[in-house]
Amino acid sequence: MKTFISDISKLEFPLSERVSAKSIRHSILDVIQKEHPQFTHDSHIALSELKKYKEKSISDYMVKEIGSLSDLEKTVLSSVTNNNTLSDKIDGEDKQILTTGQHIADKVASFGGSWTFIISFGVFIVIWISINMYWLANKGFDPYPFILLNLILSCLAALQAPVIMMSQNRQEEKDRERGKKDYMINLKSELEIRNLHEKIDHFIMDQQQELLELQKVQIEKMNEIIEKVEKSYKL
Repeated sequence: MKTFISDISKLEFPLSERVSAKSIRHSILDVIQKEHPQFTHDSHIALSELKKYKEKSISDYMVKEIGSLSDLEKTVLSSVTNNNTLSDKIDGEDKQILTTGQHIADKVASFGGSWTFIISFGVFIVIWISINMYWLANKGFDPYPFILLNLILSCLAALQAPVIMMSQNRQEEKDRERGKKDYMINLKSELEIRNLHEKIDHFIMDQQQELLELQKVQIEKMNEIIEKVEKSYKL
């Protein structure tokens, strides 16, 4: 297997990992040259080493723009450096095991906020009042003003309210997590767009440099042709 020696670490790497300094973007090249001033445009570096400097370049940019990096920014940084997607990590975090209490709270909140609950409870109250007022002639188990019914309603409200609040609090936690994930995706998109702009700028500058060199070679050849033509006329 063919190998080469890295100009950074002086270690031997497979030839397939060799990267020329000319193909490295200027922002990353500046970071490398700060640590290794001897690294020139004719030098070479291994792909595994380049990832470290790419991460450091993006990290320096994020620290400059944001400040200290949190766990979210570090996750995004790792994703950008390794060319991974965030969707796998986000989907994995979404799969939370709910407790029995959380299941019950969600069911109660879902049923308590539905038309089924409102209609069925309204029918129950109408039947309760009708039985006591008309069928039992207001002498039944709960005559007017329906003290037992008021007690049941109060107990139901007292129990239902905290259960619904539990479900709402969990929903707020899910919203906060969703907001964090949206932030991570937007941040990665911004970094990827920035990297894309740098790649395009680097490509344009290289193209311009190649055109200038080609133009220089053409001018030299034209001068040689002119000199030959002048010599032939003199003869």
